[in-house]
Amino acid sequence: MDFTAQPKPATALCGVVSADGKIAYPPGVKEITDKITTDEMIKRLKMVVKTFMDMDQDSEDEKQQYLPLALHLASEFFLRNPNKDVRLLVACCLADIFRIYAPEAPYTSHDKLKDIFLFITRQLKGLEDTKSPQFNRYFYLLENLAWVKSYNICFELEDCNEIFIQLFRTLFSVINNSHNKKVQMHMLDLMSSIIMEGDGVTQELLDSILINLIPAHKNLNKQSFDLAKVLLKRTVQTIEACIANFFNQVLVLGRSSVSDLSEHVFDLIQELFAIDPHLLLSVMPQLEFKLKSNDGEERLAVVRLLAKLFGSKDSDLATQNRPLWQCFLGRFNDIHVPVRLESVKFASHCLMNHPDLAKDLTEYLKVRSHDPEEAIRHDVIVTIITAAKRDLALVNDQLLGFVRERTLDKRWRVRKEAMMGLAQLYKKYCLHGEAGKEAAEKVSWIKDKLLHIYYQNSIDDKLLVEKIFAQYLVPHNLETEERMKCLYYLYASLDPNAVKALNEMWKCQNMLRSHVRELLDLHKQPTSEANCSAMFGKLMTIAKNLPDPGKAQDFVKKFNQVLGDDEKLRSQLELLISPTCSCKQADVCVREIARKLANPKQPTNPFLEMVKFLLERIAPVHIDSEAISALVKLMNKSIEGTADDEEEGVSPDTAIRSGLELLKVLSFTHPTSFHSAETYESLLQCLRMEDDKVAEAAIQIFRNTGHKIETDLPQIRSTLIPILHQKAKRGTPHQAKQAVHCIHAIFTNKEVQLAQIFEPLSRSLNADVPEQLITPLVSLGHISMLAPDQFASPMKSVVANFIVKDLLMNDRSTGEKNGKLWSPDEEVSPEVLAKVQAIKLLVRWLLGMKNNQSKSANSTLRLLSAMLVSEGDLTEQKRISKSDMSRLRLAAGSAIMKLAQEPCYHEIITPEQFQLCALVINDECYQVRQIFAQKLHKALVKLLLPLEYMAIFALCAKDPVKERRAHARQCLLKNISIRREYIKQNPMATEKLLSLLPEYVVPYMIHLLAHDPDFTRSQDVDQLRDIKECLWFMLEVLMTKNENNSHAFMKKMAENIKLTKDAQSPDESKTNEKLYTVCDVALCVINSKSALCNAESPKDPVLPVKFFTQPEKDFCNDKSYISEETRVLLLTGKPKPAGVLGAVNKPLSATGRKPYVRSTGAETGSNINVNSELNPSTGNRPREQSSEAAETGVSENEENPVRIISVTPVKNVDPVKNKEINSDQSAQGNISSDRGKKRTVTAAGAENIQQQTDEKADESGPPAPSKPRRGRRPKSESQGNATKNDDINKPLSKGRKRAAVSQESPGGLEAGNAKAPKLQDTAKKAAPTERQIDLQR
Repeated sequence: MDFTAQPKPATALCGVVSADGKIAYPPGVKEITDKITTDEMIKRLKMVVKTFMDMDQDSEDEKQQYLPLALHLASEFFLRNPNKDVRLLVACCLADIFRIYAPEAPYTSHDKLKDIFLFITRQLKGLEDTKSPQFNRYFYLLENLAWVKSYNICFELEDCNEIFIQLFRTLFSVINNSHNKKVQMHMLDLMSSIIMEGDGVTQELLDSILINLIPAHKNLNKQSFDLAKVLLKRTVQTIEACIANFFNQVLVLGRSSVSDLSEHVFDLIQELFAIDPHLLLSVMPQLEFKLKSNDGEERLAVVRLLAKLFGSKDSDLATQNRPLWQCFLGRFNDIHVPVRLESVKFASHCLMNHPDLAKDLTEYLKVRSHDPEEAIRHDVIVTIITAAKRDLALVNDQLLGFVRERTLDKRWRVRKEAMMGLAQLYKKYCLHGEAGKEAAEKVSWIKDKLLHIYYQNSIDDKLLVEKIFAQYLVPHNLETEERMKCLYYLYASLDPNAVKALNEMWKCQNMLRSHVRELLDLHKQPTSEANCSAMFGKLMTIAKNLPDPGKAQDFVKKFNQVLGDDEKLRSQLELLISPTCSCKQADVCVREIARKLANPKQPTNPFLEMVKFLLERIAPVHIDSEAISALVKLMNKSIEGTADDEEEGVSPDTAIRSGLELLKVLSFTHPTSFHSAETYESLLQCLRMEDDKVAEAAIQIFRNTGHKIETDLPQIRSTLIPILHQKAKRGTPHQAKQAVHCIHAIFTNKEVQLAQIFEPLSRSLNADVPEQLITPLVSLGHISMLAPDQFASPMKSVVANFIVKDLLMNDRSTGEKNGKLWSPDEEVSPEVLAKVQAIKLLVRWLLGMKNNQSKSANSTLRLLSAMLVSEGDLTEQKRISKSDMSRLRLAAGSAIMKLAQEPCYHEIITPEQFQLCALVINDECYQVRQIFAQKLHKALVKLLLPLEYMAIFALCAKDPVKERRAHARQCLLKNISIRREYIKQNPMATEKLLSLLPEYVVPYMIHLLAHDPDFTRSQDVDQLRDIKECLWFMLEVLMTKNENNSHAFMKKMAENIKLTKDAQSPDESKTNEKLYTVCDVALCVINSKSALCNAESPKDPVLPVKFFTQPEKDFCNDKSYISEETRVLLLTGKPKPAGVLGAVNKPLSATGRKPYVRSTGAETGSNINVNSELNPSTGNRPREQSSEAAETGVSENEENPVRIISVTPVKNVDPVKNKEINSDQSAQGNISSDRGKKRTVTAAGAENIQQQTDEKADESGPPAPSKPRRGRRPKSESQGNATKNDDINKPLSKGRKRAAVSQESPGGLEAGNAKAPKLQDTAKKAAPTERQIDLQR
């Protein structure tokens, strides 16, 4: 029953009254006029209400009878009555009248109808108070209106919209949480009928609905929001077009004036989408249009909106509207920073709610992880970590890889977020195993990566790694057994680099503890100037181990002052760093010290924070006696096979070995914690195991911790001594070394013990059984070094009669001619291993004596020099293999370097011997160069070697492998930094500047390069270019900063050298000319690279008299030894002319080193690793990739490697990648055609060259120089000008015949073909004799 039918005119009804002309009232109801009281009126109206309530539409007589009453009730008297009860009763009557007379209303005047419905609407406000006595009548009114759909009559009124708006606003305003579902249902029926049966929804009416969705209104009245939500859902088909029109007006046409809600469009879209996405079917394309707006703020608003729409849990918008999704993803690359930031923040919710979209997001997050804005990179990490913490399955390995990369970000905030995020993931999934073994395996790499960061130079990084280790990797708050189990299996599963980092961490913490201990010792001494100076130095050292060392200095000084004033605080600190402090005691001490220094009035106390950093670093929170016992018990379980090794993903053997290594490391830092019979019994058990590494580690632990065994644990002593004797005589070389050192360290009668080992070993030496020689030689060497007074003399006869004459000067076996320049340790012949140990024995014997009274050192140095000159084949019988010769060259070079660390032997090393030693860094064998450089760096960093040995790194500019050059440069940077820091920290060092100041390496470098065997002609441009490269390799690092006018100082040194003569050959004009030429090249480089070098030198440099004579008084050398043309060539890097063989580099040939090839930037395309299979895909690798593959240095170590090369054009070469190729080379004819081309290697069998070819090549070359061979051979003149070769297939000569290539020797490329450094020198060099190239293939 409703008013959907059109109402007919009711003019006839208007005049119907009772017979006497009066209004007919229901029985018992008297006339209702303004003459009666309000109460009486209410009483009579209630009876009228009752009458109308009982009437139905079929009561025609009654309808006619009460029509005048119906008209009377619509009079102004009732509609404007001040009494709300009267108005309510009248409204109920009117609602029933509309019901009874439906579909024709008794009121024909439009104005009257409008007044009546506005009146009824106003009465609906009474629904608000559910506790009102009249609420049931209000509910009846609402129910009646909804059921009859009375408001549909208003569709005929011109201004019906005013009524509907008032109705909607009234209903939304009165709804509240005290209403039941029936009230809400009737309201919905009433409003939905108006929307669905009308001709459309006006903007004002739509606003009255939508305003309830705005967050501000939503928060005020949740029920009105729910009502609007259900209403929109019910009327979606009808209202969708109206909503689309509204958003079109605002978003597309920009007509914000159409509605007061224009400024809330994005909030409305979000709410409407959540209610029913169908409401926005026509709106979404408009959002895509807005995403491309020129206004950044507008794009930001749309991105924020769409982020919520795409990211909401039940949303399928991304799959339903792919164009909009792709357009939204494009905003990840928006030019506006806030837009990119908002996009990244969205990704977190999207990953958690829609894992299926992770693939789409990954590429965009990858780009943003490299965003120039720090905040965006930071939020990428937060996004990924947040999702991963929710569920690891939500993030793929690629996303975790982005976080991994950011641990090395240039900004501390980003690095910290990445490191902490990864640490939390590790603790959650690996330590606690919250998602099973598969998840733990997925993030198992985190522990290694986090520890690798300890290699970074920043102290902040190191401190954060320590914090992460203590809180996440091995939480210090665990019980001892659980904590040690965690550490035990962590250590066993770390990669080697992570193990080194962890060991270094403990070492740094231990060193800082010792610094604090020394500071406390200084407090106990009486005050003096020396004491204050020492204390200041110690404070500066401690400050360097804290974040922000500049500020830390002030705080450390303040802390030191507090320590001086507070004895109790000092005692707490002493307890904290004492060797016997337990983990629990340490925790108490830290809290107590922090409590004393805290200031309640200062919530943020930077001083306290800095002290806490210090205490956290020095407090033993993991290791104490109880912890060591727990570790030993765990290892015992692994030995017995009762541990959970397999469950933890570690094999028992690995667990035992790594457990011993862990204990070995801890024995350095916490030796006191090991002192118990139980611990030593377990270590004795390890000594009896077959695993050599385990036994070696156990001996070293005894050596580090067993100082009180002899007095406190006699039973352990009696068991240990025979085992150590046995290991020293018949154990592995490493075990023998540790056994000798252990005896020397922990026993008082060490002379007797060592004699019992020395005498039988020295008598039983037999060179015919070399495999049984190695361990005795090691033991004898270390015994003679540790106890020289007792064993130096008896050792001399052993050295003279056996070591030199019988062992080193004889080749008893013939080496395997496999063509390799290096072999793994297990393939080296026992005889060569014995010879290497014999060389080490000589060095140890001399280091023990520390004097040269017997001239033994001179003899040894001559022997080692001869070893280098003979390329490792001392007897020159050619019975020894190339790889064995490499081992012996390395041993000889290392031995000279080791002896140079002792001042008494450094003095007697001649310049020639120093140069021979230096040339080892240019050895033909990659491993020799690598190991020698590492040993050199290690000794220089510890300030053990004289400064002249740093000059050797200049020769690394000639190394063909990029990694080796990069390593050498890092070594130089580190050494220079350490020396400068040492000078700053030690005031007394100024007296030794000649041996410490890095700039003083320049004269040594100039002298070394002047005697470079490759430098044969002082005017040869190619050779000068090599000299310039070497000079700049060193000078570039030295000239990074112009500290104390160092550029002028270095220039002054080079000028002063020109006023002296070469002390090595002062009377040879050619030698001096070469020296002056190198000086001119150095001056040329310094002048071109620095505008500050022309200033006055701060002091007159002192030149080393060992290498330069004193300048003569009247001697003036203002001659320029390089022409202007040469100078220009050196500075501009113009390529020198080269023949068709220029594609192959000139080798650095040497006596003592084999030739090896160095490629230029243009030749990196030919780098193919011989060790890999020669499959067709090898030739098609990208240029840079193939270059990197070849620079591993393994494939260069072949005897007489030969390349047969076919030239094929490179496809799709990125010009950017070829930026190092000098553009001037394009005019070089045949050379340029070879540049940038890939080279393919033929099968190995085709690479061998017959001996006759070598012989012809030797005959065709120039004669060897008359000067005796030393180090490297001089380069032949034919190498300097490859263009003179008329016949490209005619091999060149080195002036020296090389051995024929063995038929068994595999051919291949040398890995030396690497990119040259960016020194503008990309010139090609001629091919050596040993290489033949078939350019016709």
